[in-house]
Amino acid sequence: MERGVLLLALAWALGVSLSGAARSPYQQVLHHSRLRGRQHGPNVCAVQKLLGTNRKYYTNCKQWYQRKVCGKSTVISYECCPGYEKVPGEKGCPAALPLANIYDTLGIVGASTTQLYSLSSNLKPEIEAPGSFTIFAPNNEAWAALPAEMLDSLVSNVNIELLNALRYHMVNRRVLTDDLKHGISLPSMYQNIDLQIHHYPNGIVTVNCARLLKADHHATNGVVHLIDKVIATTTNSIQQIVETDENLETLRAAVAASGLNTLLENDGQFTLLAPTNEAFEKIPSETLNRILGDPEALKDLLNHHILKSAMCAEAIIAGLSMETLEGTMLEVGCIGDELTLNGRSIIAEKDILATNGVVHFVNELLIPDSAKTLFELGKESDVSTSIDLFRQADLSSHLTGNERVTLLAPINTVFKDGTPPMNQNTKSLLLDHILKEQLSSKYLYHGQTLETLGGKELRVFVYRNNLCIENVCIAAHDRRGRFGTLFTVDKMLTPPVGTVMDVLKADQRFSTLVAAIQSAGLMETLNRPGTFTVFAPTNEAFQAMPQGELNKLMGNAKELATILKYHIGDEILVSGAIGALVRLKSLQGDKIEVSAKNNVVNVNKEPVAETDIMATNGVIYAVNAVLQPPGSTSQPITCSCTHT
Repeated sequence: MERGVLLLALAWALGVSLSGAARSPYQQVLHHSRLRGRQHGPNVCAVQKLLGTNRKYYTNCKQWYQRKVCGKSTVISYECCPGYEKVPGEKGCPAALPLANIYDTLGIVGASTTQLYSLSSNLKPEIEAPGSFTIFAPNNEAWAALPAEMLDSLVSNVNIELLNALRYHMVNRRVLTDDLKHGISLPSMYQNIDLQIHHYPNGIVTVNCARLLKADHHATNGVVHLIDKVIATTTNSIQQIVETDENLETLRAAVAASGLNTLLENDGQFTLLAPTNEAFEKIPSETLNRILGDPEALKDLLNHHILKSAMCAEAIIAGLSMETLEGTMLEVGCIGDELTLNGRSIIAEKDILATNGVVHFVNELLIPDSAKTLFELGKESDVSTSIDLFRQADLSSHLTGNERVTLLAPINTVFKDGTPPMNQNTKSLLLDHILKEQLSSKYLYHGQTLETLGGKELRVFVYRNNLCIENVCIAAHDRRGRFGTLFTVDKMLTPPVGTVMDVLKADQRFSTLVAAIQSAGLMETLNRPGTFTVFAPTNEAFQAMPQGELNKLMGNAKELATILKYHIGDEILVSGAIGALVRLKSLQGDKIEVSAKNNVVNVNKEPVAETDIMATNGVIYAVNAVLQPPGSTSQPITCSCTHT
């Protein structure tokens, strides 16, 4: 007995019936609404009603707590679940609706106008008689919402047009929501013209983009599904819609040039976000002509406007990501009655149904990264200051042409205190921010060398928490353009200009350290190829030592070598890779503790004066202290001065 109860509970929790079949999304949402309404009695469902409208939705768990549909507030109401009715004096909805034929059921479920038109069009005898039918019945509001001239045309030509319209809403067999699979077509009872069915993960089911409001009303001769629109016949493919609409002339030419005609003619279930002529006119002519003249960029552009599955507007009640044929994701959402793409209300006309999907007209062109130049990628992002620097340095041709390159672009915040003066040194440095290949950061590996347009070789460092190229670390996802890739980086690059010894000798702050290295016999070590991190005490750090102690240290080559080796890590650690704490093994053998907090790097809790002085065989940190190994009885000797 207990085992049976447990299996039953698990089945309900997992949305699985006892027969073993998983509930459809619609049934899962209906089940959730029933659970939320059960405190009000048997067969009561909780529904969310959009404030100021008559639109109602069965609720899933997420919507229940958010209480929003398309960003608008909802109120919870409670009503009888489909197939049940109230009994005076009793709680909830204990009685099942009377089982009648389809004609009578139409009057019971709120489709009295459809029932009336069934009578006047002579459909009534058919849907009263024995048989097995499905009717997608527009509710009364749906008929009232039709344009007056369209409704007059239907009603005035009662025997043929209205009958044909109603028969297009019917299928010649019983089809329940569990049978309404996403993307299927059902032959209607009007010339076997197909009805397009979509059953979305959020529980919404549509037929020709009309939403099922209340489904699965059983009748003696079939089933009734109440829908929110009167649906029209669909005989054109997406390609035929593009070919015949005067607002899509530019798109028509672009599709023909790209060879996508066949795709848009063939069977399938796509969503075309069709840019109007106005959308193309908004694009600078230079950009548009470049894309239209580049077959690969044009194909990427158009594929970016095609979603892999059909998406009706009624199915969008919150934001979701959808994949395009180009392979990228678009954020499809809604604000009130308006659909949005990537947060923008740019859909001019929605739900133009085709035999192989649905078309929405958009009044802005969605240009994917893969169709953009590096210049276009950068100027619209948070590296726009860097892009302007490249323009000032007369390097724009590398960012706009068909040269395969990768751009290391410092983020705008790097220049919060101003940009460097534009001189020959700056131009040379910027040239080293352009790598000779179009790269992807996910394929870079530790120790890899990359060549710049300036002729320098840069090293790749892969750390647990970061990916760095010399002293710069990648601060955002790659943006891969038509010919170039944009790496957003956290600072300006400083390419190495010599060995550790070369760098120390060239900087007067380290003259005492250079003398100490020579005395300790470590010159050769720091000149040879390697991967060193050197915490280099400045002259002030040595001067802070008592003179006698300093003289003693300088006169003892062995002890001096031990102290200096403790200042040298055996791998390259740039500042961007330093987290809360990194323990770096020194050449002396003990670990050096390096940490970073509030943009300040500390070594053994001593603040670093300057980070990331790059050398061909390592990196140097200037420190105003002489560090002492853990076994030493001395404390670090720190200079009271501050230098940067």
